[in-house]
This record gives sequence, structure tokens and C-alpha cells, in this order.
Amino acid sequence: MNAHPRSLSLILLASVAATAYAQAATPLPTDKDVSDSYIYLLSRLLVLNQEQADFANGFQWNQLVHRKVGEVDWPNPNLDVAYSEAWVAIDEKSCALVTVPKVKGRYYTVQFLNGWGETLANINERVYPQHPDGEFAVCLDGAQVQLPAATQRVNVSAKALRVLSRVELGANPDEAVALQKKFNIRASGHPALPEVPKTVRFDIEKLPGVEAFESATAALDSAADTNPGMDKLQASTRAVAKAIEDPAARQHVAQVIQQQAIPAIYKASPTLGDGTVKDGWALPTTIGVYGNNWLLRTLVNLGGIWANSYEEVIYYKAFVGPSGKPLNGDHSYALRFEKDQMPTLFATYFWSVIAVDSVHRRVLPNPQKRYLLSNFSPLKFDKDGSLTLYFGATPNGAPESNWIPTPKGTGYSLTFRFYRPKGAVADRSYFPPALKER
Repeated sequence: MNAHPRSLSLILLASVAATAYAQAATPLPTDKDVSDSYIYLLSRLLVLNQEQADFANGFQWNQLVHRKVGEVDWPNPNLDVAYSEAWVAIDEKSCALVTVPKVKGRYYTVQFLNGWGETLANINERVYPQHPDGEFAVCLDGAQVQLPAATQRVNVSAKALRVLSRVELGANPDEAVALQKKFNIRASGHPALPEVPKTVRFDIEKLPGVEAFESATAALDSAADTNPGMDKLQASTRAVAKAIEDPAARQHVAQVIQQQAIPAIYKASPTLGDGTVKDGWALPTTIGVYGNNWLLRTLVNLGGIWANSYEEVIYYKAFVGPSGKPLNGDHSYALRFEKDQMPTLFATYFWSVIAVDSVHRRVLPNPQKRYLLSNFSPLKFDKDGSLTLYFGATPNGAPESNWIPTPKGTGYSLTFRFYRPKGAVADRSYFPPALKER
């Protein structure tokens, strides 16, 4: 039977319309694009998650909060320094004025980070040897602002900044606390205060799924990623956010996140992505400033947000024991330094090692309330001049002063910090000794 001319016209029109739709429709991103975009976006969402928590807990723009020394109620607490925190807002007509007291013979810095966890500036005697203390003005690049005399200008590339001020506790913590309280931040003029973006909230024990992309537009629009080569990932992230408006695409993206992206994060964590692992210790290829290494940035923001640049501190991470299995309080470990390889040789100021649980990165509760060892701990050295540190549920015959309690049944990781690294740590040829099971 021959088709009616009108039917042929309708079929032809439908075919043309379908072809035009297929050409206009945005293709669903590949699974790799989805996975990479999720990992990339997570870096920003982790910062936003913390920012929302901070303001919910009483933070105000341009006000420094002095943390009580020894508090442990957050991930990776800095128990070797007196530290203070702030969220700072600046704009084209207003800077943040920072007062830094005179600090002699102990480490200090005021660190400024952007919304992706990238370190933009440090204020200390290393960076400003001719102006190590006094008044500073942290200003947006190109801002035309009249500053008070004798004020050191510090240019940054972001309007919203996370600030951490650190003062070494050293042998006299009371003196450090007195110095801590002399640091101050205040706004010059009346900066436009940004709204805190309302994005997906989550516990790091359970990372967000496809709902992460519901926050993608707000996350990307609220803080520029100025690192080179990020345009493709930004476009891909926005494309996935658009694609999940379709229920079938949303379901597929959700599967890719759970089956590929999140497993990829946890697979890369023990090596810090492309980091170097030696004797069980992982050293990242960079820290604090990440360039195009967006995977490492996400891993660091997940495992220890607000990392500083390697000129200030170098971090070594240990996740597994001598057997290759994750560190756990069911086992006891020893870390021995020979006399000529003491960690003090590689830190201009000090070193420390801390144990945190493998899920929330919080210190391990113990009756002794001992969570960290450093060169300021009352350590006991062996007769041959060597030093051994111990990790386990009990000291098992070790000097208690050299022991970090790690409760049975608890998985954990170790972080070894060298503040203002020097020698073989600074040139990245050094690694701490291997842990030995006792």
C-alpha cells in the first residue's frame, strides 16, 4: 500500500526534528569524565563543607578565632602549635589588615588559602625578612587602596580567604599562647561580605554521591580555580551537572561515582596519588600549591585540609605497617632513628608525629591524652644515642614518654611533620625509617 502524501510529509518532518534534536542535545559525558569531574569537584566541596560548618559554629568575617591549645575536636588538630583561624573577605576597595607581633626563636606563620585549599600567601620572617612583624595588608591583586604608613602589602588572587595563624608551642607553651593572642586581623574599609554558598553537606565517612553535582554550579561560580589547565575539567563538571537533570543519566552518574570515582580516591590515598613511597612513608609530589595536580589537591583536602606549602612544612604519611596491611591498634610498632639520622637534623624549627583515625582523621582517645610526639616531648634516648618511638595499645616495655597510645581495633595513619624543612628533607631525598612490628 502506498503511503498518503500527507503521511510522508509527517514522517519526513519527524525525522528532521529527531536529527536536529540529536545534533543539539548535549552528549552524556563519558564515565571517565564523570569520575574525574567528581574527584575534581570534591576538592571544592570539602572546603565549602568546612566553611559552612565554621560559620554555623559562630565564625564572623574578618575576625580571628584563637583556638585553645590542646583542643582535639576537629580533624588533624595542630597540637604542636598555638593556632588561630579566620575567614577573611576583601575586595577592590578593601584589604585585610594583619598585626603580627615580634616573634623570636620559634616558628610562626599566617597562612592564607583560597576556596580550593590552595596556599596563596604566608606572612613570616622567611617570606618577609625585612619586615617580619608589624602591620601587613592582604589585598586583592590590583586593588587601589590607600594603606597606612609602614604597612607591608601582600597581594592575593581571591576575595574570600581561609586564614590559619600558627605559633610554635616549643618548651614554653604559655609564652606561645601570649604571642598567639597578639595576632590580629581586621578589615580596612567596608568590604562586600560574600554569602556562604549552600552546598551539599556531608561527613567524610560517607562522601556525597550524585547530589554533589547539584552543588556544582554554586561551587564553581563562587571561587575561581586559577590553576592552569582546569578549563576542561570545569566544563566537564558543569556538563555532568546539566546531564543529571535527566533521570536515566542521573542514575548512571550515581553508579559511576560509587563504582569508579570513590574507589579511585581511596585507591590513590595511600600513595597520595603520584607521590613517592619509601619504607612505608608517602611523600606528595607537592603540597599546599598544586598546579594541575587536582587529584592530589582533593586527596589532601580529604585527608588533612589546610595543608601549607613545602617551604613551611613537609608532611610524610604512613598508612600501612611492615606487613603491608593498614596500621591498626591491634599491633604494636617501633620507629627507630639512628644517632646520625635524628629528625631534628632536618627541621629548622621542630618536628612532630601524630596518629589520627583512618576515617575522620581525629586523634585516638586514650587515658594519657597523648596524641603527638615531638622534639619538645620528654623523650628518652637509647644508650647508643638512637631514638625509638612506639605506637601500640600498651607501651609493652617501652618508655611511656616515647609512646603514642593506639587503641585496639582502631585503624589509623601517622603524619610526620618537619617545620621549615632543611637538608635532605628540604631536597626531598629523605624518608623516615620503616616501622617495625614489635
